[in-house]
Amino acid sequence: MTDRQRLTVNPIACDGRALCAEVAPELITLDDWGFPIIWRHDIPAGLLADAQEAVRICPKLALRLAEVAAAGRK
Repeated sequence: MTDRQRLTVNPIACDGRALCAEVAPELITLDDWGFPIIWRHDIPAGLLADAQEAVRICPKLALRLAEVAAAGRK
């Protein structure tokens, strides 16, 4: 894994249970219907454990941690 990771959500799989926002409120907020709005920046090292826990507890497997490619890499 690289040092640069971001959370992604599959909006089709998500059913808005909001567990992710409970464990990672600095990274995930909820819209008016309870669906996640994901922070669109690299995850700071201090919040990586929270992001991993949010992915782990998602009952619909809608969250993923994605590595961010270095600039200039294909």
